[in-house]
Amino acid sequence: MTDSFEPKSCFYESQGLRLHYVDWGNEAAPALVLLHGGRDHCRTWDWVARALRPHFHIMAADLRGHGDSEWPKGSSYSMADHVYDLTRMAAAVGVKQMSIVGHSFGGMISSVYAGAFPQHVVRLAIIDGAFNPRSSTLPIEQQFVRWAAELNRTAAMVPRRYRSIEEAAARMKERNTRLTPQLAMHLARHAVKKLADGTYIWKYDPTQRVNPPYKLTVEDLIALRQRIACPTLLLRAGDSIAPDPAVNGILGNFKHAEQKVISGAGHWVHHDKLDVVVAELRAFLGVSG
Repeated sequence: MTDSFEPKSCFYESQGLRLHYVDWGNEAAPALVLLHGGRDHCRTWDWVARALRPHFHIMAADLRGHGDSEWPKGSSYSMADHVYDLTRMAAAVGVKQMSIVGHSFGGMISSVYAGAFPQHVVRLAIIDGAFNPRSSTLPIEQQFVRWAAELNRTAAMVPRRYRSIEEAAARMKERNTRLTPQLAMHLARHAVKKLADGTYIWKYDPTQRVNPPYKLTVEDLIALRQRIACPTLLLRAGDSIAPDPAVNGILGNFKHAEQKVISGAGHWVHHDKLDVVVAELRAFLGVSG
């Protein structure tokens, strides 16, 4: 990154939690909110934010249990909780209308928010995050048993420790081989916290990965998508691991949506093909230069 500008760390409260976001300034411009995916953090957007900040008041959120946001007690990571957090962040900043760009799980949160509160969303871009949740075939009582067992296993886990940020960055490159060494180090630097013994662990709460027996149904998601009133762009990775929304019918759930496929990109599309993603977002959001 040649631009040395650094965003301001800000905090707000939601359900008793102290949640974090970074503000990229330019408060007089239209609001643009960036939502990361699971096991990620707000600084994953730095390159995108630097490219778009001349045109927008950009706020990149750390989801609850991620980055520098607090972890809830009681494993409260439902979709409803995440959507409520977004309403609280908007209220704290004083934003009544916004455009949203969400990646992966952040794209799911964005679409649910836009369906629940369509009057507040001007434009919606979802990066490899338009999918339906996996439905369980287990009877509901067995779902509760499975959920409790997974929480117990997670609570008993010993966090993996890294001797250095470089070692954590190497782990990230194992998961996404397209990452450059520079980008992997940047992401790792903001993804870990240092312990008293000098080792590092990931900042995210491992319990947010446990699927609860209570969640939105596919029918709920379809109803919410159909309520989205704003133009919607789905940016799909050419090498996505998720089903194709244009094939499985999800694209048709949206009233005003188009899909574009970014070839040569995996799930972290904005890392793998930054210039292409920025160009698509510029065109979709109506900015030039």
